[in-house]
Formats: sequence, C-alpha cells, structure tokens
Amino acid sequence: MPVAVVADRHRELYQEMLPKPAAVPGVLEHIEEAHGRIPFAIVSGSSRASVTASLTTLGPLDRFEAMVCDGDYPRPRPAPDPILLAARQLGVDPERYLVFEDADNGVRAAQAAGMAWVRVPGPRAHPAARG
Repeated sequence: MPVAVVADRHRELYQEMLPKPAAVPGVLEHIEEAHGRIPFAIVSGSSRASVTASLTTLGPLDRFEAMVCDGDYPRPRPAPDPILLAARQLGVDPERYLVFEDADNGVRAAQAAGMAWVRVPGPRAHPAARG
C-alpha cells in the first residue's frame, strides 16, 4: 500500500477521533441574529486551520469579518495585541468593541486594550453541552 494512502487515512482517522467542537448555548443564535448589523471577529490562540475547521463544523464561518489566529500577532494574550488587531481589521475603535471571552487571559487582554468584556462559560462548562 502506498505511503501517501496510509498517511491520508491516518489523518482522516485522527480527525474522526478528535472531540467535535461545541458552541456555548445561545452564541450561534446571537451571531446569526446580529449578522449584518454588528461586525464579528474571532480571536484565537489556535492555528487558522484549526479555527476554520471548527467554525466550518459549527456553521458560522462566513459570519466573521475578521479572523485573528496564532501567528498573526507578536504577543499572545494576556497581551492585548490579538484583540487590538481584530479591532483594526474590523475598523472598530477599541472603546466601542465588546469582547466575549471564556478564558482569564482573554479577559486580561480585553482589559489591557480598554475594551468592554463579557465572561462566558466555555462550551464544555455548560450542562447542555456535556455528553
């Protein structure tokens, strides 16, 4: 069997074994309802490929006007660099930007950037998201 075929099958099986991404209840509905009225960005410490795959699985990939991922910024959160870059990409002043964040470092980054923030539980923290 050719090595390339085995490698492709290995990647397929690996992807199948990964936990499926889960959304925080209510977030997808909010994005859908506000799309076109409020610009959305996603900021992540994950790779662009990983973020794109997750958003494709969940459905709202085309609802984000900006995507900032690992490698796009010089310093990770809690430095404000990633979310300030997203604000610049959207053309939104930091004082008019609202960050929804599930991690302490993200909250610290929002505070350092002078942005308003809302703490949301991660998708696995919500009882409805548990398997």
